[in-house]
Amino acid sequence: MSRRSPLAAGLTLLAALAGAEPAAALAVEPADLPGLERAWHGCVREAFDRQPAHRSRPGRERGALDACKPQEDAYVAALMAARPIDANRPALAWARTWMAYVVDPLRDWIAALHR
Repeated sequence: MSRRSPLAAGLTLLAALAGAEPAAALAVEPADLPGLERAWHGCVREAFDRQPAHRSRPGRERGALDACKPQEDAYVAALMAARPIDANRPALAWARTWMAYVVDPLRDWIAALHR
């Protein structure tokens, strides 16, 4: 067996995985986004009203948001599922990772050397 065959097989597998869409995403029906948003906002309003009046406004807001975390999670998950699939998203994620872990620290290090 040649050395190229495992590499070719790996590249073929990666190409097939990159082009495949998750089956679960195709089977899910679109969610009622306005309904989920109304439910989350209603929960936040009610939870804010139930907070003790002696607490600060930011504290009452944090408490209300904490109390309605499941509704917020459901709404955000539905928003993310409703987004169109972008063919460039993996490349953009790779570029952001490269910038965050390689380019930015290197640039900061070089800037620190010049100081």
